[in-house]
Amino acid sequence: MGNRLSKIYTRTGDDGTTGLGDGSRVAKDDPRVEAYGTVDEANCTIGMILAVPALPQAVVDCLVEVQHDLFDLGGELCIPGMTLIQSAHVDRLETALDAFNEHLPPLKDFILPGGGPASAACHLARTTVRRAERRVWTLAAQSPISPEPARYLNRLSDLLFVLARVLARHENGSEVLWNRARKKTP
Repeated sequence: MGNRLSKIYTRTGDDGTTGLGDGSRVAKDDPRVEAYGTVDEANCTIGMILAVPALPQAVVDCLVEVQHDLFDLGGELCIPGMTLIQSAHVDRLETALDAFNEHLPPLKDFILPGGGPASAACHLARTTVRRAERRVWTLAAQSPISPEPARYLNRLSDLLFVLARVLARHENGSEVLWNRARKKTP
């Protein structure tokens, strides 16, 4: 099972550094730390979706699998040279995306975040995943990493958009559409 954490604080980070998975130490704002830290944030936002009661089981199953993937992805980013996310992970997201999207009407308008607690949480997760993807690209500009983490995050944000649409219908029956012609207040 690996090392068990019996003591949570170590005081080793009090100098502004943190340990990577290979034992090396870097600044806490190092692009690698930013990347895997933002992936961790994304995983937490998916946990917020899963905390909403009475979600469709297919959505739960999909998102629990994604949480495990994100944990692996964070581990990959935390250990220079490690590769855990493969093209098969991206393919699995695409298959899920296509299956969920198949039952949705075509988009004719922009959608505003909302529609219900789970749908809104899904939109928040989507934007957090997009930020994680940007952090991975920042890291990739400085360090050699596999292309799969960025591809995975890109596809995951698309999947979360589709799931937000599915969940809006599940919760409220409809989505919140952007109304360009609305009366604007000064």
